[in-house]
Amino acid sequence: TLPSPPASKTPVSISRVQTYDRSTIEKQLQTLIDQLGGLGDVVKPGDSVAIKTNLTGGVNSGRLNGISAEESFVTHPEVVRALVKQVKAAGAKEVFIVEAVYEWESYTQWGYQDIARDLGVKLIGLGDPKPYADFSESPVGPDSHIYKSFIFNQLLKDVDVFMSVSKMKNHYLAGVTHTMKNLYGLVPYRFYRLSENDKWRSAFHGLKSETRTRLPRIIVDINRARPIHFSLIDGIKTTQGGELPSIKSVSAITPGVLIAGKNPVATDAVATAVMGHDPTGDYPSSPFVRCVNHLNLATQAGLGTNRLNEIEILGAQIKDVTIPFIPAP
Repeated sequence: TLPSPPASKTPVSISRVQTYDRSTIEKQLQTLIDQLGGLGDVVKPGDSVAIKTNLTGGVNSGRLNGISAEESFVTHPEVVRALVKQVKAAGAKEVFIVEAVYEWESYTQWGYQDIARDLGVKLIGLGDPKPYADFSESPVGPDSHIYKSFIFNQLLKDVDVFMSVSKMKNHYLAGVTHTMKNLYGLVPYRFYRLSENDKWRSAFHGLKSETRTRLPRIIVDINRARPIHFSLIDGIKTTQGGELPSIKSVSAITPGVLIAGKNPVATDAVATAVMGHDPTGDYPSSPFVRCVNHLNLATQAGLGTNRLNEIEILGAQIKDVTIPFIPAP
């Protein structure tokens, strides 16, 4: 038998998956979680768990060459369904699927209402304070970059466990978007815009001259305000060249992988490497051509490591599943 890697290495698990067939996804996720030592250190019996999916842009984002949103730019519901089952098997008492959806149809059209019905999960629109009377603020903590606190639905403070399930994609501004960037969808956009007419979080981007340094630092701030306990990345079918069909450089790509870990920085770094990018690269090197690399900032902030030699890869190896993505030009 091979010697065990140093205990200090951060484990991240990779699985080859070519289909969104329910039984296949469930089997592969079980394997990923087993390789990571199970969920027992994350979910305790009786815990409440919030799972943040990625339904970016909403149902009016268009389609990419007739491909469904779930198989191109949003988290596929079968991946979230399989995780809900694992969380419930670990003893979770209540499970919530959360996203600051632009319209409730994002949940109904993309299969999430079915998960709620079948598995007894509650769907929460984070752009609304319900089921609470009002929003609350969560502090970032010492050494915040841009914001000292964020306005959240109170549920995000009340749950015992928080998970992020993202699509593996390039991002036009941030370079890559995985489980950490996914947290931009935690806040109601109306509190974070430069103009009353904006329908997006324009204040997160700031003025054009500020975006390069501001946006990645806010990613780190929001991950400190609401830390991720488990990261899962849907890289089975996705897009390269950007995050939405409205971006001209976006095209379909099929990496055929699921990636999981208990540290979001390491998990996102592995996904970035699988895309053929250097997770420790930085502006102006591709794919970080418009922003500094938030993974470097997160590592500097002590949230985890984006250095592959400090990460223990379990299951499939990066070199065997790498599929070079073409980022937004």
